[in-house]
Amino acid sequence: MPLKRGYKQLVEDASARITTISVAEAQAMLGKPDVVFVDIRDVRELEREGKIPGAFNAPRGMLEFWVDPESPYYRDVFAEGKTFVLYCKSSWRSALATATLEDMGLTPVCHIAGGYTAWLGAGAPIETVEPRHARVH
Repeated sequence: MPLKRGYKQLVEDASARITTISVAEAQAMLGKPDVVFVDIRDVRELEREGKIPGAFNAPRGMLEFWVDPESPYYRDVFAEGKTFVLYCKSSWRSALATATLEDMGLTPVCHIAGGYTAWLGAGAPIETVEPRHARVH
């Protein structure tokens, strides 16, 4: 059964209506007190590959619940008054997430073109993420 709209169309539609910034623009925002970088990758990806320094991890599957103040899972980091810069590995998930957050009314929000892969490719700074649970061998 063919889909009405596949992931490529969803990402393309989202990208047409959201703000996408370059790695250079994102680097210029790094460390500013009114900016929050939000890494929406799974924690295992962060543990494997690191993250942008100071980024808050909000896994894609929980993002809407963490953003909504009426949700029992709400996180204070999403209080208004900051610019939110989302990213994932390649910018597909972050494009969809940025569009969703805009639909929810969270602004300003944008995402990084090319995602964490582009960030790494530019030689931008990263920090390591220690595993949350010690692995038993």
